[in-house]
Amino acid sequence: MKDIVNLCQNRGFVFQGSEIYGWLANSWDYGPYGSLMKENIKNLWIKEFVQKRTDMMLQDAAILMNPQVWVASGHVWGFSDPLIDDKNTKERFRADKLLEDLIEAMWEDAASLQDKYWISNLIPESWPLEKQTEVMRWESVKNPNTWEVWDWTDAKKFNLMFRTSQWVTDDSASTIYMRPETAQWIFVNFANILRTSRRKLPFWVAQVGKAFRNEITPGNFIFRTREFEQMEIEYFVEPGKDLEAHAEWKEKCMDFLTNTLSLKNYNLKLRDHDEDELSHYSNATTDIEFKFPFGWWELWGIADRTDFDLKAHMSESKQDLSYFDPINNKRYIPYVIEPSVWLTRLFLATLVDAYTIEENRTYLKLDPKVAPIKIWVLPVVKKISDIAKPIYSQLSEDFVCEYDDVWTIGKRYARFDEIGTPFCVTIDSNNYEEWKVTVRHRDSMEQELVEISKLNEYIRERLK
Repeated sequence: MKDIVNLCQNRGFVFQGSEIYGWLANSWDYGPYGSLMKENIKNLWIKEFVQKRTDMMLQDAAILMNPQVWVASGHVWGFSDPLIDDKNTKERFRADKLLEDLIEAMWEDAASLQDKYWISNLIPESWPLEKQTEVMRWESVKNPNTWEVWDWTDAKKFNLMFRTSQWVTDDSASTIYMRPETAQWIFVNFANILRTSRRKLPFWVAQVGKAFRNEITPGNFIFRTREFEQMEIEYFVEPGKDLEAHAEWKEKCMDFLTNTLSLKNYNLKLRDHDEDELSHYSNATTDIEFKFPFGWWELWGIADRTDFDLKAHMSESKQDLSYFDPINNKRYIPYVIEPSVWLTRLFLATLVDAYTIEENRTYLKLDPKVAPIKIWVLPVVKKISDIAKPIYSQLSEDFVCEYDDVWTIGKRYARFDEIGTPFCVTIDSNNYEEWKVTVRHRDSMEQELVEISKLNEYIRERLK
């Protein structure tokens, strides 16, 4: 993980936020290549799930919403993590995460905790707060920063929503929230979507945007951050057909990861939530987990949310959010399947999956569709820039390219490999006189002479 973080910072993918001011904890800025790569992943998601579908719509919502939205959704009272304090150092931690580390360290012995503490599973986030506190104390869980065992406070709920104020006053009446997820807008605007789109079930609505969570213990680089981008879909179906749709969405999401982004199968797995792990609104939830350098963690969640959200907003707003089915001549509240993935977490997984070391050579084996720069245009020597720059102009009409005439060719190749550029186009005087250039392939390092007039088509075919 340290090597990947160094590559990101040295090659312009991700920088520490506000670095010249001593940085801001858990704040990250996406540099020139990180920004392009993140946009490529987002656009591939939109292409796959919106552009290619006849039953999909893309929407964009405001970050700030009426605070009653979050009352109805349950976020004001229920969107929290278990917070526990080390009384000696005054540090704060997520109790469930410390307990997960304990269970992992105990290996097979962890099963003994179930009988010892009368718990039905080894998923700490599903335990009552009192049980989390009990296990923390009696198992002498250590502070991960000091490796000392101290007296822990009682675990308590900590709401993860960021609060801000609207208008010129700063009191409870002006309190609004930074959205902790993008999905609620889709439910709030369900009637508007039906009215303007004239859609019939089943159909889905997609959204990409920023969300904010005041995480207790963010970390692992950009894996868990307080500011992030989500890509979410709400798939509306007739009640009774939801579990079948949930199973189909598991396949769709996995297919996007393996076939569109080209992530390796052995770095991915599906994990269905146990019944006592499910959220109160869920009929079924499945996580696609990815093998990060720090372990298997959730990458993409696919939840059957039933009709919970639409019913909640109908109750709070007193507005009708039901659906009239003209085929069956009946009215009902649709069920919803929600595939939700953090774009920033998917960005990290794609980097980790592509990070390759072979024969003392380090490079990002990114799918060309994902790579931030498709082509690097390189004159062998700087003095022939007058013939190299027209080649750049020709290619940049169709592809994201860069031009570089500094350092030796070998050093430039090594740099572009680390950025994940699939093709380098090298220009030298001799080949140019024959109206040809050399195309170098990142993965094989093979080189091929290509006619300049056919260069764009040659690259286009290989980017497919």
